[in-house]
Amino acid sequence: MSAPRVNIAVYPGTFDPITNGHFDLIERAARMFDKVVIGVAASPGKRPTLDLPTRIELAEAACSTLTNVEAVGFSGLLTSFMREQNATIILRGLRGASDFEYELQLANMNRVQNPELESVFLTPAVENSYISSTIVREIAKLGGDISPLVPSQVAEALRKHYNT
Repeated sequence: MSAPRVNIAVYPGTFDPITNGHFDLIERAARMFDKVVIGVAASPGKRPTLDLPTRIELAEAACSTLTNVEAVGFSGLLTSFMREQNATIILRGLRGASDFEYELQLANMNRVQNPELESVFLTPAVENSYISSTIVREIAKLGGDISPLVPSQVAEALRKHYNT
C-alpha cells in the first residue's frame, strides 16, 4: 500500500515585507493543506527593500504558531521550486478584480510548464483587502504607523531599516 498523498501548497511572493493580509491567507491555507511553504522569492529585479534572509526570518516569525508552515527562499522558476518542494498547489491571493487577470495569466503559464500544478486563489478578509507590501513600505519610509498592517516583528524591522 502506498503512502497517503500529502497536499503541499506553496505561497510564492517577494514578501517585502510580509503583511497581515499575507498572514491571513497563510493561516487559512494552513487549515486547508497538509503543509504550506512560503516561497520567499529573491526577486533581485524588483530590488527588494529587505534582504532575502531577513524576509525569510520575518515570514517564519510571523507564522511561528502555525506548525505546518515554513518559509523557504528561492530564486529561479516557480515551477522548479514547486518540484523541489514536492508541491502541486500554488496559493495566490486576490485583493480585487485587477489582480485576477494577471494571476490567471500566471496560472496558465505555470500549468503549461507543469500540467500537474493547480492554482488556488484566496481573497483576504475585508479588513486586510487594502494592504499591500508597497503601501506598507511607503508608510514606514515616511515614519508612519504600520503596526495595524503587519506583524509586530515586521513593524520593528522596518522601523530599524528606515531609522524612524
